[in-house]
Amino acid sequence: MSAPVFSRIPGFSRLRPGMAGRLSATVGVVVVAVGMMMLPAAATAAIYREWHDAGWILAAAAISTAVGFIAWRWAGTRGQITAKEAFATAGLIYFVIMVFGSLPYLLTGSLADPTDALFEAASGFTTTGSTTLADPGVLSHGMLMWRAMTQWMGGMGIIVLSIAILPWLGVGGVQLARAETTGPEPSRLTPRFRETAKRLWLLYAVLTGFAILLLALGDMGMFDAIAHGFTTAASGGFGTRADSLAGFSAYTQWVVIVLMFLTGVSFVLHYRALRDPMEYLRSVEFRTYGMLVLAAAGIVVAGLWAAGGAAGDAIRNGVFSAVALITTTGFFTTDWGQWVEWLQILVVGMMFFGAMAGSTSGGVKTFRFGILLRSSGADLKRMLYPDAVLTPRYEGRPIDPEIVHSVQSFFLFYMMAFVGGTFLLALAEAVFGAGTDLVTSASAVASALGNFGPALGDVGPAGTYAVLTAPAKWLLSFLMILGRLEIFPVLLLFTRHLWRR
Repeated sequence: MSAPVFSRIPGFSRLRPGMAGRLSATVGVVVVAVGMMMLPAAATAAIYREWHDAGWILAAAAISTAVGFIAWRWAGTRGQITAKEAFATAGLIYFVIMVFGSLPYLLTGSLADPTDALFEAASGFTTTGSTTLADPGVLSHGMLMWRAMTQWMGGMGIIVLSIAILPWLGVGGVQLARAETTGPEPSRLTPRFRETAKRLWLLYAVLTGFAILLLALGDMGMFDAIAHGFTTAASGGFGTRADSLAGFSAYTQWVVIVLMFLTGVSFVLHYRALRDPMEYLRSVEFRTYGMLVLAAAGIVVAGLWAAGGAAGDAIRNGVFSAVALITTTGFFTTDWGQWVEWLQILVVGMMFFGAMAGSTSGGVKTFRFGILLRSSGADLKRMLYPDAVLTPRYEGRPIDPEIVHSVQSFFLFYMMAFVGGTFLLALAEAVFGAGTDLVTSASAVASALGNFGPALGDVGPAGTYAVLTAPAKWLLSFLMILGRLEIFPVLLLFTRHLWRR
C-alpha cells in the first residue's frame, strides 16, 4: 500500500514513521463499527413507522461508515501498533466517536444544539447517563434505541470489541487493549487476547439477553425491556422516562438491583465462576465490593427509615440507590437531592468508588482502594519498624511497587481533575451564565469523572444538565472521557513525547 495520505500533511509528517497511518486505520475501523451499530436504531424507527427519523439515522450511518472506511483503507496503513500508538488511539477514539455519535441527534432534529448532541453522545459512549433531556419519552423509538446502543457499545469498551476484528484487517490490537482496559494488566482467559475479547463479549451479550428477559416478565413492554436491558448491562442508566425507574414496579426495581450488582463484577471473574462458583469467594476484590455495597446500602436504608420513610420503601430505595451509585449506573427511584444533608454527602462519596476492575462500571474501582490501603498500612508499620521488610499483599500475592506507584499517581491525577474541574465548572458558569452553587459544581464533576449521571443541586434527579452553559457541558464531556479511560490515555494526548519521532 502506498504511503498514507496523512503523511503528506505538514503536521502529521513530524510523527514517527507510519504512526499517522496506523492511527487512521484503527480509528477508522471503530468509526465503521459505530456506523454499523446505527442500523438497529434505524430498523427500530422503521418498525414503528417513524420514517423521518429512520431515514436520517440511516444517513448518519452512511456518513460514519463511509468516513471510517476511507480512514482505514485510503488514509491508513496496516501493522501492529506500538504501546505509544495504542495510548494515542485509546485517547482519540472517544473524542472521534462522540462526534459521529451526535449525528443521529442532529440530523433527526432530536437535539438541535450541537453542544447538547455532543454531550449526549459523550454521556452515552462513556456510560455516564447524564442528559440534557427533561423527558426522554419525547424522542422517537429509533432515537431511544440509539441512546441505549451508545451505552451498550461503551459498556464493555468499543476498543475491546474491536480487538476481535482488528487482526483480520491487518491492524494489531493487544496494545490497544492494554491502553483501554481497567486494572493493573488486562486479565486473559486464553493466551490470545482476541479470543479473550470474544468470550467476554459473548458473556456480555448473554447477560444483556438475560436482563431483557427478566425485565420483560415484569411491567415493562418489550421495547422498554430491550432499551433498559442494554443500559443496565452497560452500567449506563439511560432510560425511556423522565422519572427513570421510579414509575416501574417493585419487581422491576429489584431485578435491576440484582443486574446492576452483577454488572459491577469483573466479567473475567464471571466467566471463571461459570465452571467454579467458589471463584467469587476466592476473590478479595469481590468480597470487598460486596461488603462495600452492603455497608452503603445499610447506611442509606437506615437514614431513609430514620427520616420517616415507610420500611418497605426505605429498604427498596436505599438498596437501589446504593447499588446504582457504587456501580455508577445512573438509574434512580427517588430524588436524593431531597435527602438529609449527611446522606447527600454520602451520595457524592459513593460516586468515587466504582465497582470491580474489568466490570462495566466507572469510578476509581475497588482494587485501587484495596492496594492503596494495604500499601499505606505497610508504610505506617514501617515508621514503627524501620528495619523490617514489609511487603503489602493483595489477592494473596505481593504487590509490585510499580503498581503501587501507578495507583498513587492515579489517585493524585483523579483528585486534581476533581478539584480543577469543580473550579473550572464554577468559573464557566459565573462567566457565561448566572453562576452555580458549590454542590452543583462539585457533584457534577464527581459524576462526570465517575461516569455516573444524575448528581445533586441543579443537576440532580429532578433536573437535567440543560441548565448548564455550553462551556460547562464541553468541560463535563471531556471529564466523562477522562474518567472512562481512567485518566492516563487522555493526559498522554497532551504530552509531546507521545507524538514526536
